[in-house]
Amino acid sequence: MARPPKLALPLRDGVAASALACPPGPWSRVLDFLADRLPLVTRDDWSQRLSQGDVLDEQGLALTPDAPYRAHRRLYYWRWLPHEPEIPFPSRILHLDDHLLVADKPHFLPVTPKGRYARETLLARLRRETGLTELSPIHRLDRETAGLTLFSVRPDSRDAYQRLFRDRAVEKVYEAVAGWREELSWPLTLATRLEEHPVDFMQMRTVDGEPNAFTEIRLIERLGPRADGDWARYELRPETGLKHQLRAQMCSLGLPLWGDRIYPVLMPVEDTLDFSRPLQLLAREIGFVDPVSGLARRFESQCRLSGID
Repeated sequence: MARPPKLALPLRDGVAASALACPPGPWSRVLDFLADRLPLVTRDDWSQRLSQGDVLDEQGLALTPDAPYRAHRRLYYWRWLPHEPEIPFPSRILHLDDHLLVADKPHFLPVTPKGRYARETLLARLRRETGLTELSPIHRLDRETAGLTLFSVRPDSRDAYQRLFRDRAVEKVYEAVAGWREELSWPLTLATRLEEHPVDFMQMRTVDGEPNAFTEIRLIERLGPRADGDWARYELRPETGLKHQLRAQMCSLGLPLWGDRIYPVLMPVEDTLDFSRPLQLLAREIGFVDPVSGLARRFESQCRLSGID
């Protein structure tokens, strides 16, 4: 039996409703199913959410804690975390039209819900500010990286913008503070092969093989030696967009980025975030020909790297 189309439900604090398919199984109640399939939320918490009417069926009707389980249906709930870290830095909308939103993302703020973040994401903030329920990221920045992030306003034009990134038709300019090596000459073009680390899954590593990551690197200024190392400011122009591409490639040169907790050594997740040492990486500029209007677009971040003082 075919399930009905997904419901268009309102945002709650900028968070869209999540849909969950119900397969055949041994569960007698919806509560049993939710506690089993989504165990990061406790059974008591699911019971409370059901009591509050925060879990809906495929008709949009609230379910109770004793609601019977039925396969071949959808359930809806809003992701909420009881101890979500607060990110005390503002985000900014730089451009908004019928198809495209461009925003500045601060350091430490995730783009989309993941792990211990749901409300404190750029997507949730922008949905709260604009009321645009269909808003969706066209590309991603790491949580630690600041700068320009593009969002699609309408589903019917989303793929046209995403295709720009797939076809490498976007000019991207980053700025970074990283280590300094006297023996390297600038500018420098890197063509390397990056793959996920087999043990430290958060990391990418350089391996032999056909290159899949291309970046041009230019020196902006040398910042001079300090007690914690010799540092410089660089302009990075990636042609491709692999996970952690700039961080991993700079580390492969022996030039780890200042404030990086993943390269060269993967540090443990902090219980309490330290906002005093942001990763010195900024998505500074982006340019492309708009696939809807045909206009040449160029945006520049209003964020600035805080430096290493």
